[in-house]
Amino acid sequence: MEYRIEHDTMGEVKVPADHFWGAQTERSLENFRIGTETIPREVIEAFAVLKSAAASANQKLGKLSPDRAQAITGACRDILDGRYPDEFPLKVWQTGSGTQSNMNLNEVIAHIAMNDHPEVNIHPNDHVNMSQSSNDTFPTAMNMAAVMAIHKNLIPAIDVLIKTMERLEDENRDVIKIGRTHLQDAVPLRFSQEISGWRGMLQESKAHIIEASDHLRNLAIGGTAVGTGLNCPEGFDEICCSEISDMTSQKFISSSNKFHALTSKDGYVFTSGALKGLAANLMKIANDIRWLANGPRCGLSEISIPENEPGSSIMPGKVNPTQCEAITMIAIQVMGNDGTIGIGASQGNFELNVFMPVLAYNMMQSIRLLSDGIISFEKNCVSGIKANRSKMEQNLQNSLMLVTCLSPSIGYENAAKCAHKAFEENTTLKEAVLSLGFMSSEEYDSTVRPEKMV
Repeated sequence: MEYRIEHDTMGEVKVPADHFWGAQTERSLENFRIGTETIPREVIEAFAVLKSAAASANQKLGKLSPDRAQAITGACRDILDGRYPDEFPLKVWQTGSGTQSNMNLNEVIAHIAMNDHPEVNIHPNDHVNMSQSSNDTFPTAMNMAAVMAIHKNLIPAIDVLIKTMERLEDENRDVIKIGRTHLQDAVPLRFSQEISGWRGMLQESKAHIIEASDHLRNLAIGGTAVGTGLNCPEGFDEICCSEISDMTSQKFISSSNKFHALTSKDGYVFTSGALKGLAANLMKIANDIRWLANGPRCGLSEISIPENEPGSSIMPGKVNPTQCEAITMIAIQVMGNDGTIGIGASQGNFELNVFMPVLAYNMMQSIRLLSDGIISFEKNCVSGIKANRSKMEQNLQNSLMLVTCLSPSIGYENAAKCAHKAFEENTTLKEAVLSLGFMSSEEYDSTVRPEKMV
C-alpha cells in the first residue's frame, strides 16, 4: 500500500495514499480498533449537509471567501451523491463527543475540495470547521439524521402498513368471529374491528413519533465548545439552520438554550421512547397474526398468511410465519436500543454529553430496522392475509361465551350454569340451556344472534 504523510498538532502520520482523510482520522483508526460498528451513514450525510450549510453561512457573514465556500459545498454535494462511501470508516467506539468523526468529515471535505480545486487552499479546522466545534456539530448532526430518517423512511413505511390495514378492514366487515381475552374465548366481534385495533396502534405510534421527533429540530449549532458560542459570529446559528432546512426540506431551528442542547439528550430519549412504543405495538400485531394463522390443521387457523419459503429442513411442506418472527426480533432490538439511549443520555456530565456516538448508532439502527422491517412485513405478510371464514364461523358457533348475551334474560348465575354444563358434558350451549329449562328453542334462537352482539 502506498502512503502519504499528513500532519496534525501532534506530528506526522502515514495515511493511505488512495484515501482523502487526514492525520486525525488515521489516529482514530489506529487507536480505536474496536468492534465492527461504524458511525451510521445517515449521520455522515447529516454532517455533509451541516458542513455545507456552515460554509454558506460563513460566506454570508464575510468570514469565508467565496472560492473556499464553493469548494467546500461542492465537496459536500459529492459526498451526499455517494461518490466517497469508503472515506468514513471510524468506529462508534471512539471519543464520546464524536470529535474524531467531526474531524473525519473536516479532513475528507478539505482534501476533496482541494483535489477538485487545486488553486484553493483549504484547512480542515480553519475553514471546514469554521465557527464550529465537535461539541455542537455532532449533536446537531445526530438530531438532523434522526429527523430526516424518520420522515423520509419510517413515517412513509407506517403509512403503507396503515393503508393495507384499512383495505383489510373493508374486505372483512361482514366477517364475525369469536373474540379472545386472556387467551380464552370471549364475546364476538367483527374481524374488521380486530384489524381496526391494529390500525389504531399504528396511527397512534405515528403521532407519538412525529410529536417526539419535533423536539430534535432544535439544533445545537452555534454553541461551539460549551454553549457560549465562542469563535462563532452573531447570526451564524440562524443562517446555518435556515440553510439546513432548505437543503433537507425539514424545518430546523437554532436552539434557544445552547447549554441544554450540548449537554442534554432528552429529545433523543423522548423520540426513542416513541420508537419503542411502535416496537411494542408491532410485537402485539405480529403475535396476533401468527397466533391467528397457527396450524394449518391443529391450531386456530382463522387466517392464512403468504407462504414465502419452506419452513423446515426436515419436515417437508412445513411453512412458518417468518415475517412475524423477523418483525418481533426487530421489536426487541429496538427495545434494547432504547435502554442504551436512556442510560447514555443520563451521562451529560457538566457541559457535554459524552455518549453521543453510541446514542446516534442505536437511534439510527432503530429507525432503519423499523422502516425496513415494516415494509417487509407489509409486503410479504400483512398484504396477503385472508380470513378463513368457515373456521371463524365454526369457532364462533362452538364458543360458550355466547352465553353472555343470555345474562339479561336468565341472570348471570344461571348463564354461568349453562356454560359450565355445556363444557362439562361436551354439548352445545343451546342444548345446555334447553336442558336446564331456562329458555325454549325459539327464545334461544332469537336471543343468541352473534350479529347483534358486535
